[in-house]
Amino acid sequence: MIVSATEMQRNFGKYLEIASTSEVTITKDGVPVARLLGVDETVQFLSDRLVGLLPRDVDEDQVKAERLGLL
Repeated sequence: MIVSATEMQRNFGKYLEIASTSEVTITKDGVPVARLLGVDETVQFLSDRLVGLLPRDVDEDQVKAERLGLL
């Protein structure tokens, strides 16, 4: 759902309830500026954005050791 910042201010409770089940995009002058997500959707939203960023063959322990200067 897309809603203007002014509408969000006027009916915050309504959109807070909607955000518990779906994403609410807030616009200012017609430009998207923020998203309101329910707690249950936040983890999925973040993990979906991370999928594919790292190659499958990355060894997390090796990367950690490299960052700590152990290798």
